[in-house]
Amino acid sequence: MHQDAARFLSQPVAAQPGSPLRVAVYSRIAEAIRNGLLTPGSMIPTETELGADMKVSRTVVREALMLLEEDGLIRARRGVGRFVSDTLPRIGIERIRPFEEVLAGPRQTLEVKRTQAIRQAASEFVAPGIGVEPGAECWLWESVLIRDGEAIAHLQENVTAGPVSFGKGPASDVEVKDDGGATLLAALNTQLGRLAGPGECQISLSQVGPSRAKVLDLRPSDPVLVLTQYVRHGNRPFYLAKCLVSARAGHLSVMQQFQS
Repeated sequence: MHQDAARFLSQPVAAQPGSPLRVAVYSRIAEAIRNGLLTPGSMIPTETELGADMKVSRTVVREALMLLEEDGLIRARRGVGRFVSDTLPRIGIERIRPFEEVLAGPRQTLEVKRTQAIRQAASEFVAPGIGVEPGAECWLWESVLIRDGEAIAHLQENVTAGPVSFGKGPASDVEVKDDGGATLLAALNTQLGRLAGPGECQISLSQVGPSRAKVLDLRPSDPVLVLTQYVRHGNRPFYLAKCLVSARAGHLSVMQQFQS
Protein backbone atom coordinates (compact mmCIF):
# COMPACT_ATOMS: atom_id res chain seq x y z
CA MET A 1 0.00 0.00 0.00
CA HIS A 2 1.27 3.50 -0.89
CA GLN A 3 2.65 5.52 2.03
CA ASP A 4 0.13 8.34 1.46
CA ALA A 5 -2.73 5.85 1.69
CA ALA A 6 -1.23 4.29 4.81
CA ARG A 7 -0.96 7.70 6.51
CA PHE A 8 -4.50 8.63 5.50
CA LEU A 9 -6.01 5.39 6.76
CA SER A 10 -3.96 5.32 9.97
CA GLN A 11 -5.65 8.41 11.42
CA PRO A 12 -8.18 7.54 14.16
CA VAL A 13 -11.85 8.04 13.25
CA ALA A 14 -14.68 9.26 15.44
CA ALA A 15 -18.44 8.99 14.96
CA GLN A 16 -20.44 12.16 14.46
CA PRO A 17 -23.37 12.72 16.84
CA GLY A 18 -26.27 10.47 15.90
CA SER A 19 -24.20 8.54 13.37
CA PRO A 20 -22.78 5.00 13.78
CA LEU A 21 -19.01 4.59 13.88
CA ARG A 22 -19.12 2.26 10.87
CA VAL A 23 -20.26 5.24 8.76
CA ALA A 24 -17.10 7.16 9.67
CA VAL A 25 -14.94 4.14 8.77
CA TYR A 26 -16.86 3.67 5.50
CA SER A 27 -16.37 7.35 4.63
CA ARG A 28 -12.62 7.25 5.36
CA ILE A 29 -12.00 4.21 3.13
CA ALA A 30 -14.36 5.45 0.40
CA GLU A 31 -12.55 8.80 0.35
CA ALA A 32 -9.20 7.03 -0.03
CA ILE A 33 -10.62 5.08 -2.99
CA ARG A 34 -12.25 8.08 -4.66
CA ASN A 35 -9.13 10.22 -4.23
CA GLY A 36 -6.91 7.56 -5.78
CA LEU A 37 -4.92 6.81 -2.63
CA LEU A 38 -6.20 3.25 -2.97
CA THR A 39 -5.98 2.49 -6.68
CA PRO A 40 -8.31 0.18 -8.65
CA GLY A 41 -7.32 -3.45 -8.23
CA SER A 42 -5.10 -2.81 -5.21
CA MET A 43 -5.43 -4.87 -2.06
CA ILE A 44 -6.73 -3.06 1.01
CA PRO A 45 -5.45 -3.72 4.55
CA THR A 46 -7.01 -6.48 6.64
CA GLU A 47 -9.77 -5.91 9.18
CA THR A 48 -7.23 -6.23 11.99
CA GLU A 49 -4.86 -3.70 10.42
CA LEU A 50 -7.60 -1.17 9.69
CA GLY A 51 -9.04 -1.55 13.17
CA ALA A 52 -5.66 -0.98 14.79
CA ASP A 53 -4.91 2.05 12.62
CA MET A 54 -8.30 3.73 13.05
CA LYS A 55 -8.65 2.75 16.73
CA VAL A 56 -11.93 0.89 16.19
CA SER A 57 -13.02 -2.73 16.63
CA ARG A 58 -12.82 -5.38 13.92
CA THR A 59 -16.61 -5.63 14.07
CA VAL A 60 -16.98 -1.96 13.10
CA VAL A 61 -14.43 -2.38 10.28
CA ARG A 62 -16.20 -5.50 9.02
CA GLU A 63 -19.56 -3.68 8.91
CA ALA A 64 -18.00 -0.77 7.00
CA LEU A 65 -16.33 -3.15 4.51
CA MET A 66 -19.63 -4.93 3.92
CA LEU A 67 -21.21 -1.57 3.04
CA LEU A 68 -18.32 -0.73 0.71
CA GLU A 69 -18.74 -4.09 -1.02
CA GLU A 70 -22.50 -3.58 -1.36
CA ASP A 71 -21.85 -0.18 -2.95
CA GLY A 72 -19.38 -1.70 -5.43
CA LEU A 73 -16.30 0.14 -4.19
CA ILE A 74 -14.46 -3.04 -3.14
CA ARG A 75 -14.65 -6.76 -3.96
CA ALA A 76 -13.67 -9.79 -1.91
CA ARG A 77 -11.69 -12.80 -3.12
CA ARG A 78 -12.28 -15.74 -0.83
CA GLY A 79 -9.10 -16.80 0.93
CA VAL A 80 -7.11 -13.92 -0.53
CA GLY A 81 -8.49 -10.61 0.74
CA ARG A 82 -10.39 -7.51 -0.34
CA PHE A 83 -9.48 -5.35 -3.34
CA VAL A 84 -10.53 -2.00 -4.72
CA SER A 85 -12.93 -2.58 -7.60
CA ASP A 86 -11.36 -2.34 -11.05
CA THR A 87 -14.19 -0.06 -12.19
CA LEU A 88 -15.69 2.24 -9.58
CA PRO A 89 -19.44 2.89 -9.61
CA ARG A 90 -20.62 6.37 -10.45
CA ILE A 91 -21.06 8.55 -7.38
CA GLY A 92 -24.49 7.80 -5.99
CA ILE A 93 -24.73 8.09 -2.20
CA GLU A 94 -21.73 10.29 -1.62
CA ARG A 95 -22.90 13.88 -1.91
CA ILE A 96 -25.79 15.59 -0.15
CA ARG A 97 -28.14 17.73 -2.20
CA PRO A 98 -31.36 19.54 -1.27
CA PHE A 99 -34.27 17.13 -1.42
CA GLU A 100 -35.95 18.94 -4.31
CA GLU A 101 -32.90 17.91 -6.37
CA VAL A 102 -32.80 14.37 -4.98
CA LEU A 103 -36.46 13.66 -5.72
CA ALA A 104 -36.95 15.61 -8.94
CA GLY A 105 -37.27 13.43 -12.01
CA PRO A 106 -36.56 14.20 -15.67
CA ARG A 107 -39.24 16.42 -17.19
CA GLN A 108 -41.11 16.41 -13.87
CA THR A 109 -42.10 19.40 -11.75
CA LEU A 110 -41.40 19.22 -8.03
CA GLU A 111 -43.14 21.65 -5.69
CA VAL A 112 -42.06 22.37 -2.11
CA LYS A 113 -45.21 23.08 -0.09
CA ARG A 114 -44.29 24.60 3.28
CA THR A 115 -46.54 23.55 6.16
CA GLN A 116 -44.66 25.41 8.89
CA ALA A 117 -41.47 27.39 9.55
CA ILE A 118 -41.05 28.12 13.25
CA ARG A 119 -38.52 28.63 16.04
CA GLN A 120 -38.83 26.07 18.80
CA ALA A 121 -36.86 24.27 21.50
CA ALA A 122 -34.55 21.54 20.17
CA SER A 123 -35.63 18.03 21.18
CA GLU A 124 -33.34 15.30 22.51
CA PHE A 125 -33.18 13.86 18.96
CA VAL A 126 -32.61 17.16 17.13
CA ALA A 127 -30.12 18.81 19.52
CA PRO A 128 -27.01 16.66 18.86
CA GLY A 129 -27.69 16.72 15.11
CA ILE A 130 -27.46 20.52 14.98
CA GLY A 131 -24.80 21.03 17.65
CA VAL A 132 -26.87 22.53 20.48
CA GLU A 133 -28.09 21.52 23.91
CA PRO A 134 -31.65 20.15 24.27
CA GLY A 135 -34.03 23.06 24.78
CA ALA A 136 -31.93 25.56 22.82
CA GLU A 137 -33.77 27.49 20.13
CA CYS A 138 -33.69 26.06 16.63
CA TRP A 139 -35.49 26.45 13.34
CA LEU A 140 -37.94 23.83 12.11
CA TRP A 141 -39.04 23.92 8.51
CA GLU A 142 -41.65 21.31 7.61
CA SER A 143 -42.62 20.70 4.00
CA VAL A 144 -44.49 18.35 1.71
CA LEU A 145 -42.75 17.59 -1.59
CA ILE A 146 -45.17 17.28 -4.49
CA ARG A 147 -44.22 15.90 -7.90
CA ASP A 148 -46.59 16.31 -10.82
CA GLY A 149 -49.40 17.10 -8.40
CA GLU A 150 -48.82 14.06 -6.17
CA ALA A 151 -47.37 14.20 -2.62
CA ILE A 152 -44.32 11.93 -2.54
CA ALA A 153 -42.43 12.95 0.62
CA HIS A 154 -42.73 14.65 4.00
CA LEU A 155 -39.67 16.65 5.11
CA GLN A 156 -38.61 18.13 8.45
CA GLU A 157 -35.42 20.24 8.56
CA ASN A 158 -33.65 21.80 11.54
CA VAL A 159 -30.76 24.24 12.09
CA THR A 160 -29.72 26.18 15.15
CA ALA A 161 -31.25 29.63 15.58
CA GLY A 162 -28.23 30.77 17.61
CA PRO A 163 -25.06 32.59 16.52
CA VAL A 164 -23.07 31.02 13.66
CA SER A 165 -20.20 32.46 11.64
CA PHE A 166 -20.40 32.22 7.84
CA GLY A 167 -17.32 33.16 5.88
CA LYS A 168 -15.12 35.79 7.53
CA GLY A 169 -17.95 37.74 9.15
CA PRO A 170 -18.75 37.74 12.88
CA ALA A 171 -21.12 35.16 14.32
CA SER A 172 -24.80 36.12 14.24
CA ASP A 173 -28.14 34.46 14.83
CA VAL A 174 -29.25 32.24 11.94
CA GLU A 175 -32.07 33.92 10.02
CA VAL A 176 -33.13 32.27 6.76
CA LYS A 177 -35.69 33.97 4.55
CA ASP A 178 -38.54 31.61 3.73
CA ASP A 179 -39.87 32.24 0.24
CA GLY A 180 -42.07 29.15 0.53
CA GLY A 181 -40.68 27.53 -2.60
CA ALA A 182 -37.48 25.82 -1.47
CA THR A 183 -36.26 23.48 1.22
CA LEU A 184 -34.23 24.85 4.13
CA LEU A 185 -30.99 23.36 2.79
CA ALA A 186 -31.54 24.98 -0.61
CA ALA A 187 -32.32 28.32 1.07
CA LEU A 188 -29.17 28.07 3.20
CA ASN A 189 -27.06 27.34 0.12
CA THR A 190 -28.59 30.29 -1.74
CA GLN A 191 -28.58 32.88 1.02
CA LEU A 192 -25.48 31.95 3.02
CA GLY A 193 -23.31 30.21 0.44
CA ARG A 194 -22.98 26.47 0.01
CA LEU A 195 -22.37 24.71 3.32
CA ALA A 196 -18.86 23.34 3.57
CA GLY A 197 -19.87 19.96 4.96
CA PRO A 198 -19.07 17.15 5.28
CA GLY A 199 -22.50 15.56 5.33
CA GLU A 200 -24.03 12.14 5.39
CA CYS A 201 -27.38 10.43 4.95
CA GLN A 202 -28.67 7.48 6.94
CA ILE A 203 -31.18 5.30 5.09
CA SER A 204 -33.78 3.06 6.71
CA LEU A 205 -37.26 1.65 6.15
CA SER A 206 -40.25 2.33 8.39
CA GLN A 207 -44.03 2.71 8.44
CA VAL A 208 -45.42 6.15 7.70
CA GLY A 209 -47.56 6.36 10.85
CA PRO A 210 -50.99 7.97 11.33
CA SER A 211 -50.10 11.69 11.27
CA ARG A 212 -47.98 11.72 8.12
CA ALA A 213 -50.18 9.13 6.41
CA LYS A 214 -52.85 11.79 5.96
CA VAL A 215 -50.38 14.23 4.43
CA LEU A 216 -49.07 11.67 1.94
CA ASP A 217 -52.44 10.01 1.29
CA LEU A 218 -51.21 6.66 2.60
CA ARG A 219 -52.34 4.11 5.14
CA PRO A 220 -50.52 4.34 8.51
CA SER A 221 -48.99 0.90 7.95
CA ASP A 222 -47.64 1.71 4.48
CA PRO A 223 -43.82 1.51 4.18
CA VAL A 224 -41.70 4.61 3.59
CA LEU A 225 -38.01 5.18 3.00
CA VAL A 226 -36.56 7.31 5.81
CA LEU A 227 -33.64 9.53 4.79
CA THR A 228 -31.92 11.27 7.71
CA GLN A 229 -29.41 13.90 6.61
CA TYR A 230 -26.66 15.45 8.73
CA VAL A 231 -24.47 18.34 7.59
CA ARG A 232 -21.58 19.91 9.50
CA HIS A 233 -20.49 23.55 9.24
CA GLY A 234 -17.34 24.95 10.80
CA ASN A 235 -16.42 21.43 11.92
CA ARG A 236 -19.53 21.06 14.09
CA PRO A 237 -23.05 19.62 13.58
CA PHE A 238 -25.32 22.24 12.02
CA TYR A 239 -28.16 20.87 9.85
CA LEU A 240 -30.46 17.89 10.39
CA ALA A 241 -33.26 16.67 8.12
CA LYS A 242 -35.64 13.73 8.19
CA CYS A 243 -37.46 12.90 4.97
CA LEU A 244 -40.13 10.20 4.64
CA VAL A 245 -40.39 9.11 1.00
CA SER A 246 -43.34 7.11 -0.31
CA ALA A 247 -43.01 4.26 -2.79
CA ARG A 248 -44.65 6.37 -5.49
CA ALA A 249 -41.44 8.43 -5.67
CA GLY A 250 -39.95 5.54 -7.68
CA HIS A 251 -36.21 5.08 -8.28
CA LEU A 252 -33.97 7.37 -6.23
CA SER A 253 -30.34 8.42 -6.54
CA VAL A 254 -29.48 9.44 -3.00
CA MET A 255 -26.31 11.48 -2.53
CA GLN A 256 -24.56 11.33 0.79
CA GLN A 257 -21.31 13.22 1.27
CA PHE A 258 -20.24 16.70 0.18
CA GLN A 259 -17.47 16.82 -2.38
CA SER A 260 -15.36 19.96 -1.99
